[in-house]
Amino acid sequence: MNLKESKPLVSFILTYYNLPIQMLCECIESILALSLRPDEREIIVIDDGSDVSPMNALTQYEDEIIYVRQKNQGLSVARNAGINMATAQYIQFVDGDDHLIQKPYEHCLDIIRNEKDIDMVVFDFTSNTADQTPFDDLPIMSGTEYMRTRNIHGTAWGYLFRRISLSELRFTPSIWHEDEEFTPQLLLRAERIIVTKAKAYYYNKRPGTITTHNDNESKQKRLNDFSGVIDRLCYLADRVPQNDRLALQRRIAQLTMAYIYQVIIQLRSRQALNDCLDSLRNRGLFPLPDRDYTQKYKWFRKMTESAIGRTLLLNTLPYIKKER
Repeated sequence: MNLKESKPLVSFILTYYNLPIQMLCECIESILALSLRPDEREIIVIDDGSDVSPMNALTQYEDEIIYVRQKNQGLSVARNAGINMATAQYIQFVDGDDHLIQKPYEHCLDIIRNEKDIDMVVFDFTSNTADQTPFDDLPIMSGTEYMRTRNIHGTAWGYLFRRISLSELRFTPSIWHEDEEFTPQLLLRAERIIVTKAKAYYYNKRPGTITTHNDNESKQKRLNDFSGVIDRLCYLADRVPQNDRLALQRRIAQLTMAYIYQVIIQLRSRQALNDCLDSLRNRGLFPLPDRDYTQKYKWFRKMTESAIGRTLLLNTLPYIKKER
């Protein structure tokens, strides 16, 4: 048996912090239900310093998982710990309160089993377990081509990717929006990807998660971290080949749009919006580039370029329920 064959096929990196234990068990069960032999899977549970260790409730899985408890340092550090431990050919992140959906995820596994030298499978997610979306796949392309021509989702758990593709790439510690910085760089490293419409991941959006903290300090940190992610991607864009630069520029423009949107709905202040746009203008990020990325992007770009448009955004966006 050669070295490649002796490695597990997929390392599942599960992050856990103060969650109901039944959610973590359901997450683990969703992996065990897949058509992977024990030697084909590696389940790494990173407990990011929970108040109470879940291990007593996980004894039934002790032969199936690798459990690591660390001091609370945040999601980025927990995932980085999992990356450093992983030995499989591919990596899949799973948040401990979510789970994989068996039939569509089996489709993702079939892709890496049957397609030669696939670096990544990009799949969709849902919060509706009854979803029956067909498993339509796009032709093989590079991650750069995908980013240049389509919108991507920033969540790192939406990608089943070859571990060796990471090289030195890791999550930036102690920030929110860490996925938005990580995933574009991961895609740039992928030479052969398959994008499928299979909704293989169940996302459980719960009140009280880190993305739903609404105190002023949390809001400002989220916005500051978001701005920092955009700046670091801009720095990278100036130092990569032309095709990669064009791909990153599209993503940066979309993230800048999302950042402006968040300033509007989180702070609901004309002065805060003006300060935001002045800062972006000084960094060469505003006005938004005149590109036909999407209808939503074109509409938002035009609205932010006029005082009347900005007033309309301030008076409407905070009161509109955001779609998925």
